[in-house]
Parts: sequence; structure tokens; C-alpha cells
Amino acid sequence: MQNLKSLKDLKVLLVEDETKLSKFLKDAIAEFFTSLTVAKDGVEGIKKFKKINPDIVITDIMMPNMDGLDMAKELKKLKPNIHIIVLSAFSEKEKLLKAIDIGVNKYFIKPFDTDEVLSYITSIAKSLKNMKTVKITENYSYDKNNKTLYFKEGLIKLTQREREFFSLLMDNQKSIVTLEKIKNVLWANQDTVTPERIRTFIKRLRIKTSKELIENISGQGYMLSKNNI
Repeated sequence: MQNLKSLKDLKVLLVEDETKLSKFLKDAIAEFFTSLTVAKDGVEGIKKFKKINPDIVITDIMMPNMDGLDMAKELKKLKPNIHIIVLSAFSEKEKLLKAIDIGVNKYFIKPFDTDEVLSYITSIAKSLKNMKTVKITENYSYDKNNKTLYFKEGLIKLTQREREFFSLLMDNQKSIVTLEKIKNVLWANQDTVTPERIRTFIKRLRIKTSKELIENISGQGYMLSKNNI
């Protein structure tokens, strides 16, 4: 197996409803990563995903409340480049095709060898790390893993919501992020949040950073300036 030290900077979200298997996996691989968080179903998986912003998601398919593939579909909407590994007892063509269509990156059929999973993650670790820190402009860079923005070498102090907004822009670099999507991600379950409140929030962030960094697409939403992408 390749050098496991390359995994130390990665955060993993494990979504598995079978307690024994979840514990087995955590005990077997958690020590190799900077953190490994466990969720019991797709609903909890999405909630924890938003909280910890993992580098990799490892999930079962058959789970209560929301299965792994439906969760994967939602996670890809939140973060299109998230790396998703499916562990499943299913080998049916229909399940495999759905996983491919959603954008699942790897599919392991149970029973599987944890060394195979670790070996696969090790093989992609370098590319995952390269995706973490992105240079946006000559002076601005962004650490995807920690959701932190830098001006030259200095850290820009952002509020939690500002960090989440910038993460949303980074995950959708070449598309417009609508006000509705911003509301759903940053103000989940808060129906009273108005479009004006969202615009005020973004206006303040643009003043704090740079008006050239975040582009206002009139009547549609916001995106990172096309000049920076």
C-alpha cells in the first residue's frame, strides 16, 4: 500500500446505518485521517456534511430516511467536486448506473477489504489536497478544507455565515448561485429571510473583501468574478 501519511490532512464523513459495521470501519481507518465523522443515514449525513465540509464521503446505499445515492445526489448539488465512495451489498446494474449518473467516484461491493479502501484513498490523496487551496486572484487565495480566505499571506476574518457563502461560491465557480440557493444553504429553515437581507449580507462581504471578487449578476444571483476563474 502507498504511504498512509498522505491521508493525515483529510477529513472523512462515513454514512452507515449498521452500527457494528460503522464501528468496524471507524476503528479500522479513523487513525489515518485528521478526522472521521459518522452519520447514521442520509439526512444526518447532509447535516454533518454542511457542518464539517469533508474531503471524502464514504456511504452505504440502503439506509432509513434517505438512502446513500439520494444523499449523494444532494451533496453533489452542495459541492459538485466532493469525492464520494459507495460501499454496498448491491451489484445490480441499475444501482451502478444510478451511482455513475450521480457522479459517485468509486463503488466497493460488500464484503470489502478496508486495505483496498485505504489504498484507493491514498491514490487520490494528492489530487484532493491540491483541490484544497485555490488561488483566486493574484492576491486572494482560498483554503477549501478550512473555508478560509487569504489576502496575500494574511487571513481575512470572516463570520461563519460569510465562510459558508464563500464556500458555496467556490463549489459553484462556473455557475450563478441564486438567492434561493443562498437562502437554503445559509439560512436553512428560516422562512423569514428576505432577498433584501441576503443582498445586504453580500454587500457587506464585498466591502470587506473586494467588489471585483464577487460578481452581482443582475436579477439572477452571484458568482465569483469571471475574470478570476
